[in-house]
Amino acid sequence: MECPHLEESAKITAPSVKSENLPQQFTCSVCKTEKSPWICLCCGVVNCGRYVNGHARKHQEEDNARAHSVCMDCDSYSAFCYVCDEFVVNDTKGGHLEKLRKHLQSLNSPQSRLRDKSKRISQTDSVENNKRKKMKLDKDANPRSSGLRNLGNTCFMNAVLQSLSNIEEFCGYIKRLPSLEDQVYKMRKCHYAKRTKNGEDVLLVEELRKTLIALWQGTKTAISPDSLFSVIWQVVPRFRGYQQQDAHEFMRYLLDRLHTELLTLLPYPNDNSPFIGPKGKSTIVTAIFGGLLQNEVNCLICNMESKKHDPFLDLSIDIPIQYCSKTALKSKESEGRCKLTDCLTSFTDIEELEESELYMCSNCKKKQHSTKKFWIRRLPNHETRGSFSGSNLYDLAAVIVHHGSGAGSGHYTSYAIHKGVWYHFNDSNVTVCNEETVSRCKAYILFYVRREFKLPENIGVNNKLDD
Repeated sequence: MECPHLEESAKITAPSVKSENLPQQFTCSVCKTEKSPWICLCCGVVNCGRYVNGHARKHQEEDNARAHSVCMDCDSYSAFCYVCDEFVVNDTKGGHLEKLRKHLQSLNSPQSRLRDKSKRISQTDSVENNKRKKMKLDKDANPRSSGLRNLGNTCFMNAVLQSLSNIEEFCGYIKRLPSLEDQVYKMRKCHYAKRTKNGEDVLLVEELRKTLIALWQGTKTAISPDSLFSVIWQVVPRFRGYQQQDAHEFMRYLLDRLHTELLTLLPYPNDNSPFIGPKGKSTIVTAIFGGLLQNEVNCLICNMESKKHDPFLDLSIDIPIQYCSKTALKSKESEGRCKLTDCLTSFTDIEELEESELYMCSNCKKKQHSTKKFWIRRLPNHETRGSFSGSNLYDLAAVIVHHGSGAGSGHYTSYAIHKGVWYHFNDSNVTVCNEETVSRCKAYILFYVRREFKLPENIGVNNKLDD
């Protein structure tokens, strides 16, 4: 958003940020942590972000609120205003933020890091050397630690990407796809020849493939998904700009687009290719996330029953009113935790349609009072509704959490499990956490994976290829 406090708050200049204080070496002035450092644009003090110990926010509250309201992330270089409680997308008339970003990026260049490293080595004793070696060994042992830089209110995208990257079957399939650069080149030639619409000469699946590969290489603390975000702007115009967006809405657009592209690109001409794709209308997207709902409407006058089947990639379920209404919260009804099964039961309960939703009964030949009920006819990655057994078990794989009020504002982070270890992804920062922390979070999107997961043969994944 356009921040009205920026001109008043942005006072420090690029040269005032000393070269010996590289962004990755910035430490909180209060707790001395190096996690999530934010620099105040008014006085230059560095403190940790709200998802560490929140000293940057406390600094703003203790001093003049407006003067110290804007700070910059020393990792992603995104600016945030605590008064607006939003990321800042505008700049001062003199381009203050852009100059500071360039200065921080120059300090974070390989040449600067090399000079700083040489200086530190000469000043560090053997104990510190051993500590650095141990940190390197820890990093090598855990290559899955790359974050995603916030490009300006892109936390909604980062949270979704980190969650999908930890759906092993989905991520593995996309990474194993061959490079689609040739297809992109041909599409662009066609675009210039036929003057096709914008967005028809790019492939989202190709940029996603590159991003997932970079994430799993683990060679960088954080990567910048600029190219992917640029393609998203082209194929889904509603996400253009740096405004905060709804993570759930973005995920739906992303999966729909991937499904459409894969249907167009696969199968490949080479019959011997391990990536020979769908023989019908199924792709990796529908194979993993696709399910089937049965919408059943019953006329209360003649008992005529109408059934309709609708495919789904996700289920939007409400929290039962007894767990969230103001009246219920004050009563004993609200005691106890709301379970996922409670939400699913409420989702499939019979409900009577309102006067404005009267059903046109084919038997009565007019609109009548009726009831509606949803059945989950087929679960994701499941054959039939009746095959309930041990294979019907699902494990939690990832969680997206929304911090703040309103899905189109605030901040998104995600949790995901990899090899039995839970991680918290907060844009550029990735930290290990325990299961108890995940269980306490206020989930916005939950990703479950079937325990006995098996991809259909016609999807064409070569399981012999390594991830």
